[in-house]
Amino acid sequence: MEFAHIFTLSVSVVTAINVLLAGILIFIERRDIGSTWAWLLILFFIPIVGFIVYLFFGRQLKQKNFYKLSSDEREYLRSSVDEQLKELKATHEYRNDLLIQHNKLLFTNLNSSKSLVRTDNEIDIFSDGNQKFDALFEDIRNAKKEINIQYYIIQRDNLGKKLRDELTKKAKEGIKVRVLYDEVGSRKMTPSFFKELISYGGEAQAFFPSILRLINFRINNRNHRKLCIIDGEVAYIGGFNVGDEYLGLDPKMGYWRDTHFRIKGESVNDIQGRFILDWHQATKQPIELEQFLHRTETHSGTVPVQIVASGPNSTTQHLKNMYISLIMSAKESVYLQTPYFIPDASFMDACKIALLSGVEIHIMIPNKPDHPFVYWATWSHVGELLTYGAHIYLYEKGFLHAKTIVVDNEVSSVGTTNIDPRSFSLNFEVNAVVYDQPIAKKLQNLFLEDVQYSSKLTLERYKERSLLIKFKEAVSRLLSPIL
Repeated sequence: MEFAHIFTLSVSVVTAINVLLAGILIFIERRDIGSTWAWLLILFFIPIVGFIVYLFFGRQLKQKNFYKLSSDEREYLRSSVDEQLKELKATHEYRNDLLIQHNKLLFTNLNSSKSLVRTDNEIDIFSDGNQKFDALFEDIRNAKKEINIQYYIIQRDNLGKKLRDELTKKAKEGIKVRVLYDEVGSRKMTPSFFKELISYGGEAQAFFPSILRLINFRINNRNHRKLCIIDGEVAYIGGFNVGDEYLGLDPKMGYWRDTHFRIKGESVNDIQGRFILDWHQATKQPIELEQFLHRTETHSGTVPVQIVASGPNSTTQHLKNMYISLIMSAKESVYLQTPYFIPDASFMDACKIALLSGVEIHIMIPNKPDHPFVYWATWSHVGELLTYGAHIYLYEKGFLHAKTIVVDNEVSSVGTTNIDPRSFSLNFEVNAVVYDQPIAKKLQNLFLEDVQYSSKLTLERYKERSLLIKFKEAVSRLLSPIL
């Protein structure tokens, strides 16, 4: 009798908790509807396990002043945006032809994510890991004052050790070195890996670290950014992490195809600012801007750039809005490379409307699954676009990890953002939006070169898939809001 009473009480408590969580999901958190339904199903059909899963994967961040900026700092950022908005509306000081043609995109980024447009940049493009890291190590060796490094993944392998050793050498020279890595992405990382670097005054910090390296209630909110800033003069942004696999040395993944920018110009300040905020959040150190180098001299570059960031601390999906704005602005063509293509209804509608209006959309995805559910959910979504006339390519040479979009051979974006709910709403991400025809042309040419190593997924080929694949797609698509 006592057991029955305890059992009944336990069921009542679990039910009450589930109802409470359901109320939070519906009335307070105001999530995407698809995500809300997915979590409600988990909570009610697997109540005890679902509650534990929710604690680790479901809770949203507190969104108000996540970076704990002072009122003066918030006012400074707000005034900088307001000032540029007034100048852009009143004069042509910042405007070249592409900025005028794509002013809706420009204003969307400026209003939504406070992304200032900078017009004096130079950009180098890397599509191969060896080239990218050769250039990065050279810039590190030439550093005179400060090195700030941020990666989602830093492996404890040969490339990771080489980066650490190069940074340690600079720390021994008296150069200020800071390293920020994501706790989940760099799950094999331990503080001892950077022991020598720290002994010479360098700093290394995990973002959202685990409690006693065992429990992490922020496991679902990952800092997916990859940023490097040297002396406030040169910055790197793109898709490459730090690990031997990114040099194509993993037999399972094969050649690693990615895209990364090296930027010189005033946009380096904006990338630096993004690092400062993440460093402050991770270390809880006060933001003292004078500790960080900001370049002040003019630069001879001519490429306009906006640095657009987004994360779970924001109620607005800035980077999804940026992508949709790009697609809706297209008049002729969209070239998109992404390892994962699991868009929501608004993104899919944007693609369908563009296709119906006569815009050619070319999407390239890898034909090598690193996450099976994500892979089959991707197939489901690109298959749907095939019926609207999209051109879909399956990259066969190795693994395609590039996050690139080119519109009308005029505007482009490269960064860390995948086309999926995780990147749009759960991860901390950052992209560079570039208003420059030569850069767009180079990125489009890279896409066309990759077509040579790809097979085309036609509508006929897609319709011939087996019942097993159709089942995998159906299950993966159902889970896609929480993948």
